[in-house]
Order: sequence, then structure tokens, then C-alpha cells
Amino acid sequence: MTGKKSIPYEGRHLHTQDLRVFKGVEAWVFDLDNTLYPIESDLFGQINSQIADYVAKLLDLNKEEAMAQQKAYYHKYGTTLRGLMTEHQVDPDDYLRHAHDIDYSTILPNPALGEQIASLPGRKFIFTNGDRPHAERTAAALGITDHFEDIFDIVAADLMPKPNRETYDMFLDRTGVSPVRAAMFEDLQKNLTVPHGLGMRTVLIIPKGTREVFQESWDLEREDESPVDFVTDDLAGFLKAVNGSI
Repeated sequence: MTGKKSIPYEGRHLHTQDLRVFKGVEAWVFDLDNTLYPIESDLFGQINSQIADYVAKLLDLNKEEAMAQQKAYYHKYGTTLRGLMTEHQVDPDDYLRHAHDIDYSTILPNPALGEQIASLPGRKFIFTNGDRPHAERTAAALGITDHFEDIFDIVAADLMPKPNRETYDMFLDRTGVSPVRAAMFEDLQKNLTVPHGLGMRTVLIIPKGTREVFQESWDLEREDESPVDFVTDDLAGFLKAVNGSI
């Protein structure tokens, strides 16, 4: 990825807000990248590099130029893929295969996380801007595949990424989830704005050992602080606390 920046988060940390607000939650919705696995695994860094290589080859650019163009598409269209489809008629399946042709060995099994997800009452979903094969491989590496009812990916969203409102509407329509009885876990604040507005409990995942919100500099260029209910740097530990409070 491009460089990350951090901003202080004067928000609500684990155990400083009443976790009983999760009582009545019937659907638990998890982002994938840098949420279900730690950011230091650098899986998304590999994806970003793959995308830059794809752009470089397609447009006959060097790596630096390709990353600049990738960034431009990201801001103009929401994702590099949408920009390439709009301006260069790229086949999305070809793009997604290349973007996710990465090494998953950096992901270690996380039985503690799996145990806590399994203990949550109700339905569980992965909701990702990546594609289903990537989500399936990642969940398998973590050892948590069997705990999820379904994966809602970028293809199911008609290639419309979060944080577009239409994407959440499609997810809710497909799954039948009631947002006021749901919770969503994400590593990007901007992707929690719509869920929070719909009445979901929202949890922001930040890097381990920090009390700051880390974001891509790409996002910080135009992002306002979004409302979130909880912030944690330990998803498994947070879920354990939730399970103990409901």
C-alpha cells in the first residue's frame, strides 16, 4: 500500500462503554481485509502491489506511474476496478483473479477468534470489497470458514464497493438482515458511516497495540471522521467481552 497515516481517536475503547448494547443483535457482519486478520499480515499490501502491476501492464506504465494512476481511479471511481472498467473496458474477472493471486501463508490460524465468532448468537456474514474466492481462501487460512453463513462480495454487489449506500442496501436485501438488529466490524471508518446511520452497532478495528486510527493516506485526503460506537485493537478479545455481556 501507499504510506499509512495515523490520527488520534478520542473515542470509545474496549470496556469503556456498555457492551450490553449488543443484546438483541441477530446478525454479525465482518469486513475481511485488515479486520478478520491483522494488518501486519500484509495481505492487502500484496493485493495493492498486484493491482499496481496490472495497471502498469495494461497502460504501459512504470510501477510509480501505475500507482499514481491507481490512486487517481480510486478517488474518482471508488475503486481502481471501476475506473479501469469505465475507461478501459477491463474484464472484472480477469482483474480480480490477478489482484488476488497472492501468498496466503502469512495468515495464521486463529482458533481464539473462531471460538468467539462461533459463540455469537445469530447469523454471521463476511461483507467484503474483495471477491468470494479471496474471502474463502482467507477464511480457510484463519480456520473460521464454518462459522459464516455467507460471503457478500464485490461481485454480489454488482461491482459497487462500500461505502456506497447501494452496496449496503443490496447486502440487506439479499440477506434479509435487519440493520437495527445487526453489528458491523470494519477497519475503515468511512465504511461504517452508512451502517451507523441505519442503526447498526459499529466497531472499528485498529492495528494491534495502538490507540490510534490508521488509515491509508488515500482515504485521509477527503475523509471526515465517521461515527463509530466502539474501537478495538483486539477483535477476538472484544468478541469475548461481547459474548460475556449478552
